[in-house]
Amino acid sequence: MWALLILREVICGAERFDQIREDLGITRSVLSNRLARLVREGILERYEYRDSGQRARKGYTLTEKGRALLPVVIALREWGGEHLEPGNTPLRLQLQTQDGLRVETKLIREDGLEVSDMAGVVATVKE
Repeated sequence: MWALLILREVICGAERFDQIREDLGITRSVLSNRLARLVREGILERYEYRDSGQRARKGYTLTEKGRALLPVVIALREWGGEHLEPGNTPLRLQLQTQDGLRVETKLIREDGLEVSDMAGVVATVKE
């Protein structure tokens, strides 16, 4: 669960360790472990930054593999907005294109038609 919340923070622009930790209220050790794993998995990458008069520190940004998770994160955000009690969870993640249009997820069949009734979707096991 922490990994998804960390991804949300990075997507929303929180790329510094202390900023992510403060936003999530997560312990340093848990955050450090989760960030290391996200870097190891190629979802985040580290970069170095230095504030004036400070030592060098590490920041984190999405890789191409991490950006490929955006549809998953957006879908979870949409689900939360529709199915969780209002006020129960902050819906911080609002995604839009650079020209200001909202981004949302859709399920599309292979013939290009949108799936509107989830009751008609079945899972099969690929052999």
